[in-house]
Amino acid sequence: MYSIISTASIQGIRSVPVCVEADVSDGMPVFEMVGFLSSEVKEAKERVRTALKNNGCTLPPRHITVNFTPADIRKTGSGFDLPIAIAVLAAMGEIKAESVKDTLFIGEMGLNGKLQPVNGILPMVAGAKRQGLKRCVVPEENVYEAQMVTGIKVCGAECLRTVLSILNGESDCGRVQKILPRDEVCEETIDFSEIHGQHFIKHACEVAVCGMHNLLMIGPPGAGKTMMAKRISTIMPPMSEQEQMELSKIYSVSGLFPRQGKLMERRPFRAPHHTISMQGLAGGGILPKPGEISLAHKGVLFLDELPEFQKNTLEVLRQPMEEKQVRLVRISGTFEYPADFMLVAAMNPCRCGYYPDLNKCRCSANEISRYIGKISQPLLDRIEICVETPRIPFRELTGRDVEEDSETIRARVVLAQRIQRERYQKESFDFNSQIPASKLESYCTLNAGQTAYMEQMYKTLHLTARSYHKILKVARTLADMEQEEKIKTRHLDEAICYRSVDKRFWNRDREA
Repeated sequence: MYSIISTASIQGIRSVPVCVEADVSDGMPVFEMVGFLSSEVKEAKERVRTALKNNGCTLPPRHITVNFTPADIRKTGSGFDLPIAIAVLAAMGEIKAESVKDTLFIGEMGLNGKLQPVNGILPMVAGAKRQGLKRCVVPEENVYEAQMVTGIKVCGAECLRTVLSILNGESDCGRVQKILPRDEVCEETIDFSEIHGQHFIKHACEVAVCGMHNLLMIGPPGAGKTMMAKRISTIMPPMSEQEQMELSKIYSVSGLFPRQGKLMERRPFRAPHHTISMQGLAGGGILPKPGEISLAHKGVLFLDELPEFQKNTLEVLRQPMEEKQVRLVRISGTFEYPADFMLVAAMNPCRCGYYPDLNKCRCSANEISRYIGKISQPLLDRIEICVETPRIPFRELTGRDVEEDSETIRARVVLAQRIQRERYQKESFDFNSQIPASKLESYCTLNAGQTAYMEQMYKTLHLTARSYHKILKVARTLADMEQEEKIKTRHLDEAICYRSVDKRFWNRDREA
């Protein structure tokens, strides 16, 4: 007899429909599985055979063939155990064909038939809904994640016996469990009002978020760079439902989806250590998984002590910062992960941290050049806002002035971003930082005097084409923050000011 079961595989964060076909016929007693399978899928044969035996379903001494289609896509992961078992049982006549129709099966099985949770449930169930399937059967521990997709019935099963009871109509779907995460019970709250002074840096952070520009802070130790970076996500607007779903899919594939019974609502803040590898940052591995830049999707990727990162690791950022996605090409296929993040970086101006204060700095000119030289010019050109973070004066540190809280700043950010979304509603982008070079003349129009001024600055500051475009984009954001229709000269001046750190540190030799 023949049977066919619906399941899915993950490529990137995309769900690929997979059909598991089973045929039980006369012939040499053997259990064969074909269809471009990875080693863990091939091993499923023994897990399924033993699990069926331990649940009273001994396989007959017949020729059993299991095929996975499409055959040109490599099947990886342990979630095929349950589909294989159900396909074989249906082919043996133990399960009626009508009971498995329009149903997605996903799950890893132990030798006793107990179902184990698997990664990537959210995109697979969402893909099943798009296919028109009516029901999905998943391990009970994955139910909280699968139920995020509405419009499809979710059945949670603890073991193979439970699945058979559901398919035979002996019991309804397993109970839905909503588990509250521990980190929501006692969550640390941070706010911009906790930072005293540094008003220029706070404003730079606000400008960066308004236009989703990348930000680099340079200053001595203890100037508040890390405190500032950690609070940037608190002034970002709430995520839309589409953004929540996309971010949740990334964390689902990574096995990091929070067990809270709802989509991820907070914008991520990822701060990897400087010892991270290229694969850890961009993603990859034998079984490719998203890296930190994808886990920071729609949020903040914070790189503290930027020059301490390996130079090759930092260069990995360049393409994702432009394309807003990571594309990993492997023999088994191409894996694409979203990477629309805001880069926030912090660094000391030298190894001791006190340059240009020559009274405290102990570094030689060559040591300073080697230290900051770890940040290449192409990477620096992709960072629109570079600001120097000075030490906080004692009077500001101990002052009792009331500082603006994150909610007040976020209200201004929401207004500025709304202006941009309305302006670009017919475009494929949403923010000023994403304006392509071909559209700059349309959206960042300058008059004759401003053009002449920018030509002079282009020569004086030794700007590249990319850094010049970044200045125009930041100026457009500054105009939006003041609700100005056209860019003013003061906006260009401030945008150029955010490149002064580049001139002060990286272009010292040119000035000489």
